[in-house]
Amino acid sequence: MARPSIVPIALTLDDRTGYTLWAPPWEEDGEEWQAFLGTTEGERAVVHLFPSPERLAAFCRTSTDHDLADHPVWPVVAGLGADDLTPDDDHRFDLDGVYDIAAEEPDRWAVEELAATIDIVTRLAECLDTDGDEDDGDDDESQFEAVAELAAKPEIGSLGLGVDAFVGRSGEEAWLGVGGVLDELWEDVVEELNEHFDWTGAGSAALEDYPAASEVEEVDADEVPEDRSDDVVLVDEEPAAATATAPVRTIARGGRINASPDEVASAAAFWESVGILPVEIVVPEGAGVTLRCYVEDVARFLGRDGEVFVFDTPADLARFCKGTEDHDLTEIASWPEVADTDVPPLPADQDRYDLTELSEVLSEVADGAAGLVDHRAFAQPVEGVRDLAEYAGLTRVDELLAPTSALGRAVARGEVEPQAPLRQEDAGELRRQWDEVVTQVSGALVFRD
Repeated sequence: MARPSIVPIALTLDDRTGYTLWAPPWEEDGEEWQAFLGTTEGERAVVHLFPSPERLAAFCRTSTDHDLADHPVWPVVAGLGADDLTPDDDHRFDLDGVYDIAAEEPDRWAVEELAATIDIVTRLAECLDTDGDEDDGDDDESQFEAVAELAAKPEIGSLGLGVDAFVGRSGEEAWLGVGGVLDELWEDVVEELNEHFDWTGAGSAALEDYPAASEVEEVDADEVPEDRSDDVVLVDEEPAAATATAPVRTIARGGRINASPDEVASAAAFWESVGILPVEIVVPEGAGVTLRCYVEDVARFLGRDGEVFVFDTPADLARFCKGTEDHDLTEIASWPEVADTDVPPLPADQDRYDLTELSEVLSEVADGAAGLVDHRAFAQPVEGVRDLAEYAGLTRVDELLAPTSALGRAVARGEVEPQAPLRQEDAGELRRQWDEVVTQVSGALVFRD
């Protein structure tokens, strides 16, 4: 289980966005705990929501009358400002937008976003259900019957299998099944939850303080600092020493391209429409951008004969695409649109793979930073490596990522227990094997002018 942490999140419902805090599951005194920023009075538990990160930060600085006051890292959170309490994209949950997501094609973004939204809904229900806290037998009725019914549906369970569950004709039917369940239950789910949402911020705000959700999204995209990691997690090294400053370890994703979130989102509309996506790769030799698509679920990159062409900047990549040199993407049906477009090839966060940072993280763990990094550190870089190895035919990478190797076992554990902390005694061998993986991948990259 991961070390105790507190994560800022945003919930959008009825066209207003509220900010609060979530403490993901952690273990203390042999018991598992999970909590949200809220209070319990009698038989009713509530989550406090605030109209802005600034209002949330002000509350955290002054109040200790809430369910997170005894959390091991609360003394750290109480000293944070609005920038640090602004949720990243992975921790924004639009309860209003669930129907729109279900109406989209079941690509990985739609599946992951829908799965994450339903996951946070079930976690909220678990924490807010005071009936479930009483041990009066099996006849207790939950305050969240619709949430429980939703979570029990096999159609909803299929979201946990990822986008592969929605491929082909059977996948299309499965995705329609998800939409059908949401049509049947979602209104009841949000009604149950909203009864436990305190939109007054524990008496510090009023409903008229909340701008429309669309306005909030535009403001927040501009206000989030450029150097802020997508995976900021506050971790307390010694929970008993609550007054000490807890160390913070952030894992960033590449970050060699200077583009605003709005610019990336605008460009993504075109690249998703043609089915060919920009990708950033960072290796010890340098950072570069390329293009990737999937043909019958097999990764194919901008390159030739197993070599991947990478370019220093999106502008360099765009100039190459307008040229006449032959490569493995020219036969893709949508390639003429790519060659003709002026939309810059800006990689989205999920398509940026910094292979060097995992090496640095493993070195830090080996040097004594055990407990500050969990197995989620493998997910993003390994995803990129697998695609590159598949395209370039790197059999040695497949061997190093196989379940029989130390690295393969760590990656596999990260898929089923992502919050498990990396151990210091394992990190040295993992670093050695990962460095070999990076060397293999680097050999397949051709940096072009």
